[in-house]
Order: sequence, then structure tokens, then C-alpha cells
Amino acid sequence: MEKETCTFSYCQKPEVVEVETDLLLIGGGMACCGAAFEGARWGTPKGVKITMVDKAATDRSGAVAMGLSAINTYMGENDPKDYVKMVRGDLMGIIREDLVYDLGRHVDDSVHLFEEWGLPIWKKADDGFSLDGFQARDQGKAMLKDGGVPVRSGKWQIMINGESYKVIVAEAAKKALEFNRQATGVAQNHFERIFVVKLYKDANDPKRVAAAAGFSVRENKIYVFKAKAIINASGGAVNVFRPRSTQEGQGRAWYPVWNSGSGYALGLQAGAELTMMENRFVPARFKDGYGPVGAWFLFFKAKATNSLGEDYCVTHLEDTKKLYSPYAEKLGTCIRNHMMMVDMKLGKGPILMNTHTAMAELAKTMDAKRIKHLEAEAWEDFLDMAIGQAGLWACKNVEPDKEPSEIMPTEPYLLGSHAGCAGFWCSGPDDLGAPDHYHWGYNRMSTVPGLFMAGDICGASGHKFSSGSHAEGRIAAKAAIAFILDHPDYKPALKETADQVATDLYFPFETYEKYKTVSTDPAINPHYIRPKMLQTRLQKIADEYFGGISTWYMTSKTMLNEGLKLLEMLKEDAAKMGAANLHELMRCWENYHRILSVEAHARHILFREETRYPGYYYRGDFLPIDDKNWKCFVNSTYDVEKNTWEIKKVPYVQLVAD
Repeated sequence: MEKETCTFSYCQKPEVVEVETDLLLIGGGMACCGAAFEGARWGTPKGVKITMVDKAATDRSGAVAMGLSAINTYMGENDPKDYVKMVRGDLMGIIREDLVYDLGRHVDDSVHLFEEWGLPIWKKADDGFSLDGFQARDQGKAMLKDGGVPVRSGKWQIMINGESYKVIVAEAAKKALEFNRQATGVAQNHFERIFVVKLYKDANDPKRVAAAAGFSVRENKIYVFKAKAIINASGGAVNVFRPRSTQEGQGRAWYPVWNSGSGYALGLQAGAELTMMENRFVPARFKDGYGPVGAWFLFFKAKATNSLGEDYCVTHLEDTKKLYSPYAEKLGTCIRNHMMMVDMKLGKGPILMNTHTAMAELAKTMDAKRIKHLEAEAWEDFLDMAIGQAGLWACKNVEPDKEPSEIMPTEPYLLGSHAGCAGFWCSGPDDLGAPDHYHWGYNRMSTVPGLFMAGDICGASGHKFSSGSHAEGRIAAKAAIAFILDHPDYKPALKETADQVATDLYFPFETYEKYKTVSTDPAINPHYIRPKMLQTRLQKIADEYFGGISTWYMTSKTMLNEGLKLLEMLKEDAAKMGAANLHELMRCWENYHRILSVEAHARHILFREETRYPGYYYRGDFLPIDDKNWKCFVNSTYDVEKNTWEIKKVPYVQLVAD
């Protein structure tokens, strides 16, 4: 049967807008905001044109969209070497230490900028007690760069009034883009509500990336952006696994639901090498509301116990060490998860966060006025980051200052800037004594020339969080500007015509319009599948075969192979997705990006024959950790034309002594 194509016989042909630029930034989160700021600073005097394209609106785009109550990466008095040790310990011994150290030595500058731009940061009062950001400002406390002492909720975290955190950072990025626009004379260099779905190689140099294409989610337009270098910072993958939320809460997640694996899919289809895609993040969060627990653990000193009042991190430590030493002793994120799950499987749940006793203990050391203010900050923690949690408490008649609340491990997420490290193999700095296979050119450039990575998708270097992602975007932008200036004669060229690009991107429209009258209900049709139905199938496959919540994160060689067979059939069916409107067209392409992301994830878990991340996932057929054979990176490359994967081991080299 001849393969169907889009001829625009049934759907309206879109207007195609071609944009030529020098540096293209894909994404609108913290990393791309950092890239816009730094890129404009270095590129504008050289006449380098910078363009940002964002699927959302940049003011509330990315993982920080709702706000945050803390900045989780700030060195201050700490040594970046200790930061490397912390990240290495939390991620079970395998990280790119050059990338992590590089971030550690630069991240504070971004935080200082945030405060300069107006972000209120908590400071220590003269008597040692905490002042929130507004109190500190009113009392004239020094800024961090001038010696102000922040309020730390942990060794690396500082407290902020962060409900407008992203808006503040986005404003600086937009001003930088406007500065660049005026200086270079272009008509527009900031595009919002444009979903980039594909990268294109250069017609004359097939190794090099030359362009990106996407469509407006508001208008009947397709955009083709030609660029001399591209920074991909379009986020990790959420809702690839079946979520714990059901029915009216369907799709609710801890990480932002619009992170659809585009960061991974764009890069891997362009041939960029991936690393540590077997890693995923399974955070413990307040049950059903997905409210944050970090501030409660670190700042308010709340304890989590099983329903019998036992500390699971104590009762199960010795047994955990038998399988996962020498990493169990560090009590990293996944190890704490693992010991919580042991108790839950033993029927000792629910697991409780004892918010009430934490507040009672704090009250013993503070006067009534201070404790009242601190209580207000405790509840604002949720209004900053997960407003639905407050609603859930209200509907369940829970008063957290009087009774404990349940916590629960979530479904898995694929990301590389929180307590995870899935992403791309990127070149690092050349001044840290790293081995040759750690750097091959420009900092944060992938294995595809001209394609740089930042934020969630720069691999093997987690614990960046918001400030680190911003700093990494700045690092990538500075390197990308250097790359552009070092190749002054390059002019990107595509072998695909504008019509071919439009045909590719709009095919789900044509499919739906052509066949929608075949059935009485357009949601059910023998010729196409709607995006919501396909996503449900994807989540079921990932959940049941790749170690989701229904199997307590357990999988095996046989399970993975069976799931990959089903996923291959799903990829075939994905070519038959039908979209009734622009929103569904976006959902179709998000689904395809999620499929590629979770396929990389499953293939990496299958290749690595050990359980490197207990509490995140388990290989039932290789349950212990195996440093002798597997203390290495697992890297892969996808051939989009042949639909084949090449997976290999890459040596890990320790740079910072224990």
C-alpha cells in the first residue's frame, strides 16, 4: 500500500514563515532565559542575531512556571568540589564531574543577578533568626554579592519569596533579546506559542544541524528557523508513565506536564549521543497533591516515618547496604525512596510527614510573633510551588499543623536538572584536567556540531535545579557565540523545501479531516487514533513493562523486551494520529516525542545489567549494584532513517577525590 502523505486536499494549508538567525534558542525555561541574557551580552557587540522560540509564554514557561520557595543550588561559602561529591553521592557514583564542577564555579553569579533583578531572598537577622526576602529588604540587609547572609534550608539551598521567580528571570531575558533585536535590526526575535517539533541537518554538511521547524499553537502558521548554532533547552519528559492521579486528577504530575520529552526527541533524531538515559527521577511528594517536601525536611526539620512511627531510613539501612553499598551510606534521594518502599510493601504504610510535630518543636524556640510568621511561610511554600496541595488539604479536612500528611513516591519522570541525570553527552570545559573523551570542542556542545544542550537535557550532571539551569544556559550561549564567530562563512541550507516541512508537520490534520466522517463518533475511527488515546496506550506500556507504579518500579529483561515490542507497534500507530485542531496537533507531536524519550530510557535500562538506582527502578534479574562491570556511562545513538539504536559503555573518570 502506498504511504499516505499530506496534500492539503482536506485541511487548510498553513502559511510558512522562514526566519534566518545566527543563534537559535529552543525553549523558554530557566536555561534558555540564561542563554538569552548571556548570548545578548557577548553576541550583540559582534552583530550576532539571537532568536528565542518558546512553546509557551516565557513569563510562565518551564519548570519554575508556578514559582519556587527556595533556590536549591547556591555555593556561597561552599567549595564546588564538595558540590561534586554531593551530586556524585546522590546519583550513585557516576556523573560527569567536569560539568558539575563547571556549574558549581559559575552558579552563584546567576543567583546574584536574580537578586539584582528584584528576587526577594531571605537573610539572617542580627539575632540569628530568619527574615523573609521582603523583611530583609525593608531592614536594609546587604545583598548576597555584598556579603549578605542567606537563610539556608540545607547545605546548598537558600530560601526565597519565589512566587514571581520566573517572571523576574524572564523579564531580564526578554530585555536582553530586545537589546539584541534593536542592535541587529531584525523585525522579531522572540516567538511565543510556537512548538518546535523537528531539527534538520545541513544540506551541504550532513553532520551539522542547520534548522528547526515548528508550528503556532494559536494560528495556521508553520515556522522554519535557520541558524548557525542551536541551543536546545526544551525540557525533560513527564506523563510518559501512567500517573498516580486518575479521573478528575488525570495527568496531574509533580514536574510540569508540558515537558513532553521534546528536548530528548529533538536531539536524538538529529543523531546526538545520549548518556545515562536509564536514569529517571521518582520524587517522594505529598500524596495526591504532589506538594513539595524539601523545605519541610530541610528547613522545618520535619521527620518522615511509617505509620508505626518508625524511621525507615534507620530500620532498613543495614539490609540496604548489603545490595547497594558503598552508596547506601550516603542516603541519597533514590536510597531514601528505596527504604520507604520497603516499609510500604511490608504493610507499614502510609508513610507520614509529621508536619505537626515539626511546627511544635519550632514553637519551643521562638516567640509567638516569629512562629506565626514562620507558619505563614510554611503554607506559602505550597502556594509558591503547588497550589493544588492547599486545595487538597482543605477538601480532606486536614490541618497540617495539627496532624501529619501522607507522602508517596510519584510515577517516574525523565530529566537531568533535578535529582536525575538523563540527557545528552556534551563536551565540557578544557581547563579541569578531564580526559579527552569528556571534551571535544565547545562547552555544552553535543556530538552534533552546532547543537548545544542545557538544563534538563545536558546529561550526567544533575542537581542543577533552577539557578544551575540558568547558569548552564549562560555557559552554553557563550560557547555557542564562540562557535558562530569561529565559523564566519557558514550559511545554513536545507534540502527540504518549505512545502515538505509543512506536509510533515500537518499530516495529522490531513488524516483527521480525510476520515472523520467514516464513523459516527469522530473520537473512534478505523483510520486514525486521537492523541489522548495514544498517550493512554503509551503510559500503560511504560507503566507495566518499564518499571512504573503498577510494578513498584520493577522490571527485567523479559519485561523490557516485551514492552519494546509493544512500543514499536505504537510507533507505527503514531503515524496514524489524527488532530482535529491546533491543540490536538501539539498533543500528537508531544506523544511522538514522549515515545522516543521513553524508548531511549527502556533501551538503556535493558543494556545496563544492574540496579544502579534502587528506589527509582529495579532490574529484578540484576538486583544488586555492580561497580565491577557497570561503573561507567551508558551512551546511545539513534539512527532516525534506519530506526536503529547503537548502545555502548563509556569510561567514567573520577576528577575530585573522595
